[in-house]
Amino acid sequence: MSCFYQHTRNTLLANELLLRLQDTISIKIMAGLASPSNSNDQQQLNLPLRDLLETTEDYTNICIPLYTALINGDWESANPFLSKQENLVRCSITENCETALHIAVLAQNTKCVEELLKIMKEDDLELQNKDGNTVLCFAAAAGNRTLAEMLVNANKKLLNIPNEENMMPLYIATLFRKHDTVEYLYDNFPKMVDTDGWTDETRRWVLTECIDTDFCDVALKILNDHPKLGSNEEVLSALARRPKAYDDRDSQFSWRKWLFGEYIYAKQKKKDSDAMQLLRKIWKEVMKMPRDQILSGYSPRVLFVAAEMGNTEFLVELIRQCPDLMWTVNAKKQTIFHVAVSHRHERIYNLLREIGSMKDLITIHVDTEGNNMLHLAGMKSKNNGLHHVRGDIFEMQWELLWFKEVKAMVPFSYREKKNNAGKTPHELFTKNHKELVSRGQRWMNQTATQCIVVATLIATIVFGVAFTIPGGYDQNSGFPTFMGKEIYIAFVISDAIALIFSAASILVFLSVLTSRYDEQDFLKSLPQKLMTGLLTLFLSILTMLVAFSLSFFVLYHSKLIWVPIFISIVAVVPVSLYAIFYGSLLMDVYHALHGYKRIFNFKPKQRLLYQNPKY
Repeated sequence: MSCFYQHTRNTLLANELLLRLQDTISIKIMAGLASPSNSNDQQQLNLPLRDLLETTEDYTNICIPLYTALINGDWESANPFLSKQENLVRCSITENCETALHIAVLAQNTKCVEELLKIMKEDDLELQNKDGNTVLCFAAAAGNRTLAEMLVNANKKLLNIPNEENMMPLYIATLFRKHDTVEYLYDNFPKMVDTDGWTDETRRWVLTECIDTDFCDVALKILNDHPKLGSNEEVLSALARRPKAYDDRDSQFSWRKWLFGEYIYAKQKKKDSDAMQLLRKIWKEVMKMPRDQILSGYSPRVLFVAAEMGNTEFLVELIRQCPDLMWTVNAKKQTIFHVAVSHRHERIYNLLREIGSMKDLITIHVDTEGNNMLHLAGMKSKNNGLHHVRGDIFEMQWELLWFKEVKAMVPFSYREKKNNAGKTPHELFTKNHKELVSRGQRWMNQTATQCIVVATLIATIVFGVAFTIPGGYDQNSGFPTFMGKEIYIAFVISDAIALIFSAASILVFLSVLTSRYDEQDFLKSLPQKLMTGLLTLFLSILTMLVAFSLSFFVLYHSKLIWVPIFISIVAVVPVSLYAIFYGSLLMDVYHALHGYKRIFNFKPKQRLLYQNPKY
């Protein structure tokens, strides 16, 4: 059974890789990112022999067993077939014209590939399947650097044999985001020279794909070897689309950015990323062009691509060297700052604070529909959900914060100005966020209702425990039996605290249910009530469990002390579960209440536009 499972798994993996290779190439061609050769220019494919496919007997007795052995990496079973027929390594064993080596590479079995290379001639490695893929194309798609090294060492010509769609192995490895293989293949290419079948177009494919897949280190090598490729608009557009490529430490230090703010985080960045080096190298060449050509050419187009993607570093670098670009407008007569407001990119918006009084001229700029910047803040975000927030109530709060922030930036006379549709900014905000308010209200009501039920159960339990104390009452005095013991006093206090916090939680969530749900309530009132309610509920659960554990210490303080100790340890589980399941929600609420001060940089400590740039 295990052998059958392993065979099935290996077959599926090989077929999946083959299908992914075909599908990815087809998608890139349809998207216009790859350009198949014209039929007149296509070279004749170097197909293997089809002798074994012509008769059913040979296919059944040789091809299928050999295919099965190679897929499973069973060289002992495959070797007898290959030993009997020397020509078998040059024959197709599948209808798609894959050779034994193709299948071994698909299965990513190093031993089988190594043994096959020993018995194959150098020219045999250049055989292609019906799609024109050599064995190196398969190794590149799999991202198996070890196999790629073995194949290249056996025949370096494989590096320059394209498939039927004119894609070299290097480009295929880039399509599949296999960085180690891409790096190895490029380092072994003789600079992708014309004599090896490369053109400016195919080199540009590889360069833009490296940028799109965040392989900027390899892209930088390509640009150093072929500086003219940087003058193509597609290369600059690819850099504009990748905001995360400019900061390799973004994910690693995201928590520090949130905790300490942008200034301290910026201090940690000591070295320019490969993407920034790429951009500076390209832009340095662009700046040699006439200024009119820079301002009216493709620079404005890539500028607005970067603004839509929130690529602050890209925009800062371009504006530093050509400040006039900040006045560029798109087809809707919007500046990059208007686009930043529409897409809620706060770091780009904060650049307005660094340009002095010029910001007053930008904020009053009106687009073709009569919308000023505050109108755009009143429209729904084009970003499919804002940054830094999760949940409808927090999204609504951030939309309100954006509107409030932009309103403070726009001159007073423009705050009530109507657009071509006769709408003021506030009217637009109310209309476009009506559904979001409704969703936030439903979520808050459901959350409050469920929390009230839990808090009520806790209050009922701890209230009853106050009168059914452990050990009962002394029949003579009427006082609790263990009243004189400190552990009993601790039990009573924790029980009372649990009752107080659960009652407070009920009142807080009741105030949520009776809220008017006005737009402004989402700004502070509702988030504050949510945080207070969740915290008091957590404290009531915590103190209830403490009282529960202490009750066992009261009863078993003299004997079987391990019983209350064990129960106390187990009682930590529900508290931990609450912290795990609701901790992220509490952090979201805290961030919503206090994090905006770091996002909207009211008094920026770190200037981005003019901070002694490196050239």
